[in-house]
Amino acid sequence: MADTAPISGSERRKHRREGPDALSFSLSRGGSGGVVLKATGEWSAQTVGQVEKRLRKELAGHPQPQAVDLKGVTRLDTTGALLFQEVLGAQKNEFITDDPLHRRLLDIALESPGPGLPAKEGKHALGVGFLNDLGKTITDESRLAVRMVGFLGEYLVTSFQLAVKPHKLPFTSLVYHMQQVGVSAVPIVALLSFLIGLVIAYMGAQQLAMFGAEIFTIKLVEITTLRELGVLLTSIVIAGRSGSSFTAQIGAMVANEEVAAMQTMGLSPMLRLVFPRITALVLMLPALVFLADIMSILGGGVAALTIMDMTPASYAARMQADINLNNLLVGMVKTPFFAVIIGVIGCFQGFQVTGSAESVGRLTTHSVVEAIFMVIVCDAMFALFFTGIGV
Repeated sequence: MADTAPISGSERRKHRREGPDALSFSLSRGGSGGVVLKATGEWSAQTVGQVEKRLRKELAGHPQPQAVDLKGVTRLDTTGALLFQEVLGAQKNEFITDDPLHRRLLDIALESPGPGLPAKEGKHALGVGFLNDLGKTITDESRLAVRMVGFLGEYLVTSFQLAVKPHKLPFTSLVYHMQQVGVSAVPIVALLSFLIGLVIAYMGAQQLAMFGAEIFTIKLVEITTLRELGVLLTSIVIAGRSGSSFTAQIGAMVANEEVAAMQTMGLSPMLRLVFPRITALVLMLPALVFLADIMSILGGGVAALTIMDMTPASYAARMQADINLNNLLVGMVKTPFFAVIIGVIGCFQGFQVTGSAESVGRLTTHSVVEAIFMVIVCDAMFALFFTGIGV
């Protein structure tokens, strides 16, 4: 490779910048007929931008260089080494240099895929990346779940401490959040439940009429609303309404360093912020579910009066005869668990905010999705449990 001859014609040009360590490059023919790129001067982050475009353009019109002569390079950093690796396909080239530092930088560049180049895994990169992302997601979510269980434990410990010392109960804050969580949610819960009962009765009556059994529409409304849909839909509404507000409120306080200020003053965020919110949910969700059950039955009654020609008295008598207290109790038993799930997730995600508005929005969305998902999972577990014990 020592004997080289310049490439003829327009390829004989030498590209340089003025100065004592000005970088330049040229292409020539080696003794074996292969193309040799000779670089001189300072190839660093401050200088390579001057010739990068010309280097790419010049190499685009010639065969791939078989060697790169860097003996004339006075300074080389990782930027210059990565440039050679990227534009030359460095794994196919022989670098000629006497400087051990330059050799080390070039070896590092060879180990890097470089910007815009495919990873070394080749066709397996997609699968490996998917498995890597899956493993990272599972690990992160597992750690988050452990921390959330610890957060629930803190709430339970605080609840026991307040049971022993009730004079420390933040009564004003608790009443305020009961009003926000419960009373303010009455209109939307009542309207939604009424419409759900109406739809169930209409759809059920149409299907049962084909078998001459439309009278069982009342039983269908009673079972579906008291046992499942009343508590489930109310919990989903509260998760979207109150769970998101918990995350946003606490997240904004974290972002504004109000929580840190509370801790500095010796105030417990768990006692002042978390306990009133979760406890308000636990107290008010059963009342909202009971209201939802009543409104669903009324909605079913409107449908029965319309399509079944029943009188209000006959509908009430039939509902009284068909109603099963066990179905009501099954639905009501779930409410404290759903309330704790929604409250813990909403408050916990609020404390995960890192300080930006984007973080508040992202974690608020995450809170709602996670709360709804966990409520549905918990409801499915309750369904399996009650079915297993024959209730």
